[in-house]
Order: sequence, then C-alpha cells, then structure tokens
Amino acid sequence: MEVRLRVNGEVRRMFVEPRVSLLDALRDRLDLHGTKKGCNQGACGACTVWVDRRRVLACLTLAISCENREVTTIEGLSEGDTLHPMQQAFLDADAFQCGYCTPGQIMSAVALLDEGHAGDDDEIREWMSGNLCRCAAYPHIRSAIRRVRDEQEAGRAAR
Repeated sequence: MEVRLRVNGEVRRMFVEPRVSLLDALRDRLDLHGTKKGCNQGACGACTVWVDRRRVLACLTLAISCENREVTTIEGLSEGDTLHPMQQAFLDADAFQCGYCTPGQIMSAVALLDEGHAGDDDEIREWMSGNLCRCAAYPHIRSAIRRVRDEQEAGRAAR
C-alpha cells in the first residue's frame, strides 16, 4: 500500500505492507535511525515518537494508521544546528550513559512538559515510567526535565 506520512514537517510517501510498524517504516524506509528499536513489544519506550503531538510507541503503531498525520521523531526536535532545550539539558545534565534509550526519553520528556506532568520528581517519575533506561540514569534524566521546566516557567514569568 502507498502511505503518505508527514514526518518532521515533510510529506513522505512510501510503499509498505499493511502490517509494517511505524518504527520499521521510519528506520528502514525513511532512514531515520534516531528512533530506536528496543524490545519491539512496547515495554521499553525506546521507540517513542509523537503522532499529532501525542506520545506513541512506534513499534506498536502501524505505519498505515498514521496516514496524513504529523509524525515527529527525535530528528525533528532540533532546528538546524540548534538543539531543542531538552536535548541540550540532557547533554548538560549527563542524562545518558550508553545513549540507546535517549531519543525516546527526550521525546517523552518534552511531551511530559507539554502535558503539564512535571510538578515534582514523583510526578516526573510516574509519567516517564514507560521509558526504561538500563544504565539507570534516572536521576540525571529527572534533573534535565526539571531544568527545562524551570527555564520554561522563568520565561513565562518574565513575559
């Protein structure tokens, strides 16, 4: 089947079998390798992307179900050479070790802030619980999220 996806602001067309996951379409058909394949069962969150600004697990989402919808991957967060504030915060807070889970963690972290679920560490922990880190960088991940949250709040207060 021909599928038309809007990925990171660009309309992309591809032919896929109806059973092809969004994850495989992104990685194998569109050469967007930032989204990682972890467990391929929806348990680890490494494949987290956004569809219409909502978090989804790309390994459990069929590519054809995203026809004519906006798909955002980790590659779509930065603007040219300028990193998204969350990407920069992850670097500054040393919020990764091996880095394999980092794209999914960042996609969830940005969504978490947009959803208003970063009141305290317990809330951050709960709303990030679908993203696993085998290296246990959780304290640094929460630190990065707090940093961006605080910067956003300071920016709103200054207006």
